[in-house]
Amino acid sequence: MRWPAARGGGLGVAAMTYVAVDYLRNVSTTWHERLQPLLWSLLALVAITRVPFYRHWNAEFRAALPFLASIILMLSALLFEALSVRSVTAVLGLDWHSDTHPLPDTGQWLLLALNEKLPEAVVEILRAHIIGLHHFLMLFIMLAFSVLFDSVKAPGLGLGARYMFTMAIGRLLRAITFASTILPSARPWCASARFSVPGHPHRWAQKYYVPYASDANAIRRVIQQDIAYAGTGKYLGDYRPDWGSMSFLIDFLRPTPSEGSSWYGLLKKAGGGCNDLLYSGHMLVAVLTAMAWTEAYGGVSSALIWLLVMHSAQREVRERHHYTVDCIVAIYVGILLWKMTGFIWSAKDGTRDSRLTKLGKIQGRLLQAAKDSDMDEVRELLKDVELGSQESQKKGPSKVMWLFACGTVFFSLTIVVLAFTWTSDG
Repeated sequence: MRWPAARGGGLGVAAMTYVAVDYLRNVSTTWHERLQPLLWSLLALVAITRVPFYRHWNAEFRAALPFLASIILMLSALLFEALSVRSVTAVLGLDWHSDTHPLPDTGQWLLLALNEKLPEAVVEILRAHIIGLHHFLMLFIMLAFSVLFDSVKAPGLGLGARYMFTMAIGRLLRAITFASTILPSARPWCASARFSVPGHPHRWAQKYYVPYASDANAIRRVIQQDIAYAGTGKYLGDYRPDWGSMSFLIDFLRPTPSEGSSWYGLLKKAGGGCNDLLYSGHMLVAVLTAMAWTEAYGGVSSALIWLLVMHSAQREVRERHHYTVDCIVAIYVGILLWKMTGFIWSAKDGTRDSRLTKLGKIQGRLLQAAKDSDMDEVRELLKDVELGSQESQKKGPSKVMWLFACGTVFFSLTIVVLAFTWTSDG
């Protein structure tokens, strides 16, 4: 992968400082409580002071609609994912989760073997909780805000739109993938500790899965006949609350009386689920952040972020949050999806293409002026091309643009606070 040169080192220093200060919570909570608010206050203050000098509010305004559309798509994808997470956990019942053994994972074996071979200090570094989900989200937010300092190509909302659109597509593909084939968790105790779904399978699983789950003859016969031939007797029923128009969700969410009467409350409890969710959502976030950082900023800090991505991946496997395949698939899916969404925002400078287009339009007049040795006309035409590419930057922001700027900054800072609050536990 080619590492583009960074535009100054300030952003990279700020990013690594944030990661280091936040890691202090594992070393000294006192210093963490002192330094973290100070760091965030300083970064927010510096960003706000740059707002009056920002020259690309027109570009930000044009990117606002795609940005809002990406937010809506992202929220829709998260809702579908939450429904799928609860469904794949509930359909087979708690007994299946506790009785089914984890899958063999050679990545787990490799890490355990390395623990025996590597120096203890290296193993402790690999075990350390250096970076988590909320760190990668914050690193991207810092990247997007750096447009105020011309560290990243404007518009920042365009970069944010690409990030969220790519994330939404990745989340939708992930939900479709893990809902297609239900895999056992690497943590067999997870479901019983976090969910209150019935212990027995749903009636669909009672008919189409249970009779053919372990008997080799039954499996051979159902393949030959291609029909669910086994009699299941009387189905074990489920609790069915009155959810009105949302009652169709009962078969997917399988609520119990102890969980309350709200279907939305069940989705909020879905969290990361207790099946193996192929592929890893945490790693998807990490890879998209690294890809955005590499394309938009580059430099040594991008290489450091990729190292943090690799550290996060091995810790996901080490702590049995995911199998190795989940992390590997998330890495190449994230890279490919980011490469496919360059039409929304790209770090490539469009000024050169704009100038060439304008030169093409005045080519005839320019050649005629050169033939006539009219150098004043040649200079005037070339000046028009140069001014045309900078016209939007030279115009001072109107009152509407100032209102838009203030609203954008307030909205963005609100997103920062919400993201930090909702994902602070990883």
